[in-house]
Amino acid sequence: MGDDIRIGIVGLDTSHVEVFTGLLNDPENSNRVPGGQLVVGYPGGSADFGKSASRVDGYTDLLATKFGVEMVDSPEAVAEASDAILLTSVDGRVHLDQFSRLARFRKPTFIDKPFAVTSGDAAGIAALAREHGTPVMSASGLRFAEALTALLEECPDGISGADFTGPMEIEPTQGAFFWYGVHLVEALYQTLGTGCREVRVTTSDAHDVAVGLWKDGRIGTVRGFRNDQYYFRGVVHTGSGDVFLDLDTCEKPKHVHLLTKVMDFFRSGVSPIPLSETVEAIRFLEAADESRVTGSRVRL
Repeated sequence: MGDDIRIGIVGLDTSHVEVFTGLLNDPENSNRVPGGQLVVGYPGGSADFGKSASRVDGYTDLLATKFGVEMVDSPEAVAEASDAILLTSVDGRVHLDQFSRLARFRKPTFIDKPFAVTSGDAAGIAALAREHGTPVMSASGLRFAEALTALLEECPDGISGADFTGPMEIEPTQGAFFWYGVHLVEALYQTLGTGCREVRVTTSDAHDVAVGLWKDGRIGTVRGFRNDQYYFRGVVHTGSGDVFLDLDTCEKPKHVHLLTKVMDFFRSGVSPIPLSETVEAIRFLEAADESRVTGSRVRL
């Protein structure tokens, strides 16, 4: 694709809708990400999910009136009118169904977090992508936090483990870890890669801690907290010592780095994150939810 990619969006019920559209379509935005315009959208929305139902009308109106995005009545109409697709529905439960309606168009598709809320749905999306030859990418912006990116560039080998901590509000329709724990797990997989063998969770009213054991003996943890604070931090264990990461202190917002990677993906059709890694990360989240209830180790 060239530098004038027509981008469609499916699911107008998350703050990412306004952020991404502003970065693409607003020429006055100091962080504008070049290469395309968001031109067409399908509102979607989940009536049984308050964080979706309460926001879809507002974001639909904003995109139509402020940014001139054409609204259509189906995901298929979005695919027909675009070169590449942002699937941003905030409800991970609908991603498999929506992608099943998009996959046959073979347009590069970014699926916002959470990619899915069951490993079965994640595997289903991956199977559709393979069947139709449709490029797919999914990621949390935390994967591309500047401090983590810098560390991984400087120390690509010799990482023996990592620990990430951040907010973990629980949204009942999305499972315990999927709603915000997904950010921490995405950062963990960006650091350690695939190969987790088992997960065990310890839970309290204030915290959840998931410990993952990798097949090669490395250990990765995520700690989600529930209080009024909002921050993401990490510690990465390397051969030369432990490195503390402030994942919120960046020259540019994390969404800028994420969308830059997405635009590269739209142009090349090659995701920087293997789909197999995304599917395993979803299984990690699912196993963490199971262990949270049972208190037992859960094998991936």
